Amino acid sequence: MSVHKTGCLICGKELVYGATEKLECLYCHKLFNASVKCKDGHFVCDTCHSMPAGDLIENYCATSTGEDPLELALNLMKSPQIKMHGPEHHFLVPAVLLAAYYNVKKDYAMKSPKLMEARFRASNVLGGFCGFYGDCGAAVGTGIFIALVTNSTPLSKEEWKLSNTMTAKSLLTIANHGGPRCCKRNSFLAINKAVTFVKENLGVEMKISRKIRCGFSDLNKECLQNKCPFYSKD
Repeated sequence: MSVHKTGCLICGKELVYGATEKLECLYCHKLFNASVKCKDGHFVCDTCHSMPAGDLIENYCATSTGEDPLELALNLMKSPQIKMHGPEHHFLVPAVLLAAYYNVKKDYAMKSPKLMEARFRASNVLGGFCGFYGDCGAAVGTGIFIALVTNSTPLSKEEWKLSNTMTAKSLLTIANHGGPRCCKRNSFLAINKAVTFVKENLGVEMKISRKIRCGFSDLNKECLQNKCPFYSKD
C-alpha cells in the first residue's frame, strides 16, 4: 500500500483509456459513463476526487459494504483529500468503525444518521489535540464510536463506562508507542484496539483481513520507522 501522485489514485498503476463503459466509483459506489480506469479496474469519479475530506469520508462509509475498518481507512487515506496529518482523522476513525460495525450487523439503515452525528462530534476535536490536550483525536474517535453504537449519554451507566474505557485503552496503546505524533500510526492503533474491544464487550466481530504495512512514511518527516509496528521499507 502506498500513496500515488500519478497513475491510479488507488494502486498507482497506469491509467488505461478506451471505449466508454459503466464504471463504479470506489468511494461513492455510483455508476458513471467513463473511458478511463487503471489496469486493475479502479475508478474514482470526479466528484469524489474533488470533494472535501469530511464529505468523502461520510459518503464512502455510508455506501460501503466493507466489514474491515482498516481496509476502509486505507482506501480513504489514499485519497489526496486525506492529508498525512490533520483533524480529518478524528472523524475517519469513528466513521470506518461505524461503517464496518453496522455492515457486519447488516443494519445498513443506521449508518447515515450515526455517521452524521460522529462527524459533528469529531468536529469538536481540534487539530493538534494529541500534543496540546494530551488526548489523541484517534483515541477520542473510538470513544465517539462506542458512545454512538451504545447510545451513551452523560447519564448512562454501563454505556458511559464502555465509551470511556474504549478511549482509555486506545489512548494507552497510542501513548505506549511514543511520539512524535503520526495520524496514520495512531489511527491504525486505535482501530485495531476498537476491533478487539467490540468483539470482547459487544459480541460483534469486525474483520481485519491483513496486516497493515504503512506506505506513508515518505510523507512523514517524523516517522519512527523501525520503531513503528506498521513501518515498511518497501
